[in-house]
Amino acid sequence: MARSRALILIEGHPRCTGLLYVQAAQRLGLHPIVLSADPSRYDYIAAEGIEAIRVDTDNVDALTRECSQLHAAHDIAGITSDIESVYATVGKLCQYFDLPGPNPRSIERCCDKFIQRQLLAEAGAPIPSYRLATNVTDVESAAAEIGLPVILKPTVGAGGRGVRLCCNVGELVEHTTYLLGGKHIWRSSPRILVEEYAQGPYYWADIMGDQVVGIGTGETRPSSHFVCTLPAPLTDDAHERIVDVSLSCLRALGLGWGPTGIEFRWTERGPVVIEVNPRLHGTPTPQLIQLAYGIDLITEHIKLATGDEWDLRRRHEQTAAAQILVPDRDGTLDWIGGDSRATAIPGVAEVKLYAKSKTPIVRNGDNRDWIGHVIATSPSSGNAAAIVQKAVDLIGWSISPFPALGK
Repeated sequence: MARSRALILIEGHPRCTGLLYVQAAQRLGLHPIVLSADPSRYDYIAAEGIEAIRVDTDNVDALTRECSQLHAAHDIAGITSDIESVYATVGKLCQYFDLPGPNPRSIERCCDKFIQRQLLAEAGAPIPSYRLATNVTDVESAAAEIGLPVILKPTVGAGGRGVRLCCNVGELVEHTTYLLGGKHIWRSSPRILVEEYAQGPYYWADIMGDQVVGIGTGETRPSSHFVCTLPAPLTDDAHERIVDVSLSCLRALGLGWGPTGIEFRWTERGPVVIEVNPRLHGTPTPQLIQLAYGIDLITEHIKLATGDEWDLRRRHEQTAAAQILVPDRDGTLDWIGGDSRATAIPGVAEVKLYAKSKTPIVRNGDNRDWIGHVIATSPSSGNAAAIVQKAVDLIGWSISPFPALGK
């Protein structure tokens, strides 16, 4: 009996990109197998009938043993993940099994935001001023040197968790206490990065290998909804400057295999690097790039991970826009709906609601707050954004306040 070609997926994003990796693997004729510390986190595993194995994904030896056992029944074509926290482990597994994969040492250095900042500074990349802190005194001293406002963030983490703009000493103390007081979950020794607040328009670049595939832009509107557009409306000079800085980041950090996502603010100095992520940006970026250019970055990443030939050629060029839906209050979600009407609008490519009725809503100020997204496409930039807004206006929800304590 022929052995199936298996793609091992270490964890995955529970809401969106994890499922996209599973579906892309299946389209490529691969048998996806998810290794997870808690497979029940992923609704799509049961819904799609995906093989999943419970294993400690923080333990390289346990993962190596599990993959070795799987190798007895399958031809392991590749091992990958869309989760930053396990991507260095993916690189180690790929080295062990002689499979294509990222350099684990480069991934580890990149995932430590302090080390990342040091390497970028040494290479002369444009970055905000920064300091490392481990207590309130360090934070206050660093903020005084840099000048308020500043950004506080854990040196290790993703999804905006623990990241906050602090405009005064009170906010500094409050957020430092939150980070170090036991409420924030640390994957390593608690260390805080204190950074200059780089003000200006937000851009991001998505890269595969050493090729900048797309540059997008985004903004947070007064309603707290995050709106993004790809491609970003840039002059040729501005586009070239972002590409040049992106490639210099790859060289400085020893990246250049597989996906990289870089975030910028355009300041008086030009593009300033806010963060380099050794992975694809999450939803809705892969969908935007596929709609705008006809390039399925997730499929091409899997091809790279399995040693197959990849193709980053653009099939077409149009504008794609998305809006992330974020609640404006805490409480119990009574109902959410309107997605079917929004989907029916011409130009709307995707409407997804993550939250279900009766779900408790407790805002964290990061991507855990997202309750849905709308994506649309059009030949023109303004029209794509208008289509998204028209669809968003048809989506509604109601949130009831939590009962007061003692009542």
